[in-house]
Amino acid sequence: MAPGEKIKAKIKKNLPVRGPQAPTIKELMRWYCLNTNTHGCRRIVVSRGRLRRLLWILFTLTAVALIFWQCALLVASFYTVSVSIKVHFQKLDFPAVTICNINPYKYSVVRDLLADLEQETRVALKTLYGFPDNTSRKRREAESWNSAWEGTRPKFLKLVPLMAFSQDETGEVRDFLTGRKRKFSGRIIHKASDAMDVHASKEVVGFQLCSNDTSHCALYTFSSGVNAIQEWYQLHYMNIMAQVPLEKKINMSYSAEELLVTCLFDGVSCDARNFTLFHHPMYGNCYTFNNRKNETILSTSMGGSEYGLQVILYINEEEYNPFLVSSSGAKVIVHRQDEYPFIEDVGTEIEPAMATSIGMHLTESFKLSEPYSQCTEDGSDVPISNIYNAAYSLQICLHSCFQTKMVEKCGCAQYNQPLPPAANYCNYQQHPNWMYCYYELHQAFVREELGCQAVCREACSFKEWTLTTSLAQWPSVVSEKWLLPILTWDQGQQIKKKLNKTDLAKLLIFYKDLNQRSIMESPANSIEMLLSNFGGQLGLWMSCSVVCVIEIFEVFFIDFFSIIARRQWQKAKEWWARRHAPPGPQGQDNPGLDIDDDLPTFTSALRLPPAPGTQVPGTPPPRYNTLRLERAFSSQLTDTQVPPES
Repeated sequence: MAPGEKIKAKIKKNLPVRGPQAPTIKELMRWYCLNTNTHGCRRIVVSRGRLRRLLWILFTLTAVALIFWQCALLVASFYTVSVSIKVHFQKLDFPAVTICNINPYKYSVVRDLLADLEQETRVALKTLYGFPDNTSRKRREAESWNSAWEGTRPKFLKLVPLMAFSQDETGEVRDFLTGRKRKFSGRIIHKASDAMDVHASKEVVGFQLCSNDTSHCALYTFSSGVNAIQEWYQLHYMNIMAQVPLEKKINMSYSAEELLVTCLFDGVSCDARNFTLFHHPMYGNCYTFNNRKNETILSTSMGGSEYGLQVILYINEEEYNPFLVSSSGAKVIVHRQDEYPFIEDVGTEIEPAMATSIGMHLTESFKLSEPYSQCTEDGSDVPISNIYNAAYSLQICLHSCFQTKMVEKCGCAQYNQPLPPAANYCNYQQHPNWMYCYYELHQAFVREELGCQAVCREACSFKEWTLTTSLAQWPSVVSEKWLLPILTWDQGQQIKKKLNKTDLAKLLIFYKDLNQRSIMESPANSIEMLLSNFGGQLGLWMSCSVVCVIEIFEVFFIDFFSIIARRQWQKAKEWWARRHAPPGPQGQDNPGLDIDDDLPTFTSALRLPPAPGTQVPGTPPPRYNTLRLERAFSSQLTDTQVPPES
């Protein structure tokens, strides 16, 4: 070996072994334990004594087990998709307020359209209950039922027959149209709730509905004759009003000037121009205050009953339809500006001759979408077409789903809800037996068989107003003597009669305070928090950092597998070389040459076997004369001479 190579090999041998250059796995592990930043592994190697080394092994293994345990808990907590809630308070704008009269249309205007229906309703009431006479039941039953229809041709009772039957007589019903008993083999569906304990009546009233081919019929009964008559009347009422144009229905209902007598908002006077018309199929003309169609959204300066919306409503009870509605007053609903007012579902009734104060408290909720919940941002990912001209909500989705199913299965749309594209409202002329289809579909909807409840999802963000209602008599006995004449004089052009206290209702809507409660969901675990928790656990138990993790990855994944790969590659090369080596004379390997790569020394050369067929030359004897010591000087110096002994 050349002198330079020997020096290089000596320096390389004295330097510490590096990971990629370690010849064996044992050397790699020893190098890692001596040079790692994780003190536990280092102390295992450098500690003296078996007991101390055993203790460090136990400490290190315990720390590793705790790390795996804590990290497993962190991962499990991360995938539980839990949320944390933040609640804070802030000021807010005034909501939209929609007001409707309970009676949709003026009775004097719509009476001609409903004349035949009302006549048959009154005859049915007289036949069953003696209305408006006070004839006894036995006398009415003794009279001929056909005598009640003399001179008339019943149309509505023929389409949807009203029937009565006794619970003791199963299988027999009495038809209002003929007055005779007949057998009934169809289904009998009682419209009362199973959860309520209703007093059992001997005689039950209902109406019969059949499919298009009249092969399937059902008798829908009610716990009270009042409910049966109103339900039967409302079905025919929807058929009639579905054929009336929208413009004509708007003219038959109440105008804003008629409904709104006075208006104040935040202490400032307002009038009908601050309200937007909204026509509801079952409530007629409704009017929305602070709607999104206005230029700006109004806000109140302070909380309390004096700083809100104050209106006096003209109820006009004389124009009420006696069979359509059984109560008087108005309905009000508080909602967002872009939200559809479901006045029939969540509306609050306003009583006449009373002052109704409604205090509001707003709660705004923000939920996280998938994977934390199944809510939707705007309904675009819900496979139900929104038929309402409003923002998405769960209620809109359910109503849209039912209306779509109604059009698919019954061929027409229900009158209570908006029309889907290319659809018409149900009526007798085009769909004679649509009511049977509607009732069957509605029962399937209630039983969640249509799939609407499974498809529709809750909105991720919504506002909810908590209402607190209080009532007071208005006007008082003392103040009505001067208040009613002044209101009559103010409304002289719109109302041509003297107002009574039962014709009016006062409404106050205000914020109890101007604080908004916001409920916001945020992920309890995120990627950043997960990495932070991992780092905290590694630093707490093994004093590791990101550099330490990289070091572990380098040693145990890169160097470890590179050593194995290098060994396998060397073995493969040797195998390949042996397989493709040319055949030669068989000889004996000299083990003396496998000591190292340097040239043989004198000692190793003596151990080499002699080459076959050669003669080892003899070694001449040494010249012993060269071993003799010769004097360097020819004569002895005087100062080095030894004196003779005497």
